[in-house]
Amino acid sequence: MRAFPHATDTGRFAVLHDAAETLLDDLHERYMVERRESKERLGAEEALVRMVRLIPRTPAAGPLAVAFTDFPGLMVRLGRWWVDMLPACGCGACAEEPAELIGVLRGQVGALIEGGLWERVRRGVGGSWFETRLIGVGLSARREGPLTSRDARDARRGGFAAPVRWAPWPRRLCA
Repeated sequence: MRAFPHATDTGRFAVLHDAAETLLDDLHERYMVERRESKERLGAEEALVRMVRLIPRTPAAGPLAVAFTDFPGLMVRLGRWWVDMLPACGCGACAEEPAELIGVLRGQVGALIEGGLWERVRRGVGGSWFETRLIGVGLSARREGPLTSRDARDARRGGFAAPVRWAPWPRRLCA
C-alpha cells in the first residue's frame, strides 16, 4: 500500500500494527489455528510486506490474513473476498481515527471467528461477481465485485457456487 500524497501525520496509524499483533497473538492462543508468516507483495508494483495468516484447523472456518504495510497500516482479508485497508485514506479530511480503526479491525475479526461471514459467486449477464456479507455485534455489511472468468471458475470449483457460510473457529481446550 503506497502512501497517498495527501496523507497527513501517517505515524499516528502505527498503533494499528501493535493492535493487530496483539490480536493475532491472542487469537492464536485461544483458537485452533495454524499461524503462517511470510513476506508478500500486495500488488505487482508494491514492495514486500509482512503477511500473517491464521488458518483454522477445520476447513469449514474462514481464514484471516493481515498484511502490515509501510504506510503504516493494515490490509485485512477475511475468508476469500472480504478485504479492508485500514486506514482507507489517511488524509486529514477523512478524519480516520486510529482508535476507531482498531475497533473496526476487532469487530470484523470477531464476526469472522463467530461464523458471521457469508460468501458466494453469482453469475450475471455481464459475467460473474462475488458477494460477501459480514454480520457481527454492531456490524452488518455487504460487498460485491466483479470476478475474472478464471477466478469465478476457481471459486465455483472451490465450492462457492452455492453460498458459503464460514463456520465459527474452533476454540482450544483449556489445559
